[in-house]
Amino acid sequence: MGKELQLLFLAATVAAAAILTTASAKKSRDVTELQIGVKYKPESCTLQAHKGDQIKVHYHGTLTDGSVFDSSYDRGDPFEFTLGNGQVIKGWDQGLLGMCVGEKRKLKIPAKMGYGERGSPPKIPGGATLIFDTELIAVNGKTSGSGGANAESNSEL
Repeated sequence: MGKELQLLFLAATVAAAAILTTASAKKSRDVTELQIGVKYKPESCTLQAHKGDQIKVHYHGTLTDGSVFDSSYDRGDPFEFTLGNGQVIKGWDQGLLGMCVGEKRKLKIPAKMGYGERGSPPKIPGGATLIFDTELIAVNGKTSGSGGANAESNSEL
């Protein structure tokens, strides 16, 4: 009977480890620091976003499981705000600085720079990492006038 008990214990330990590994893998997509990935940058950057600028941004926001919680693209209406004045989450105020009109960035924002432990119910749970695909449309009412373009980057972030 001792051998059977040992095998049963071993099987239970393996099953528990598999469950923990799966939960850990899901959680591993969370980030602890702001990550900024440049997905596309115009060849010429004549208009750049700085603190205090009124900027217009298109975005697509998802959670780490891929579920969409908001998208200005879906509404067909970019979001406009003053950069660096705390009108948006910290991840945006920091992640969009220095962006060129026409540039596309992917921001991975930790909870502490997003909605924190409280979240923004019902769509954003507490402690959630937020992923935004962003595109800068205008700075202080001005859009990019011209210029060639670099190829889009497919780098993973």
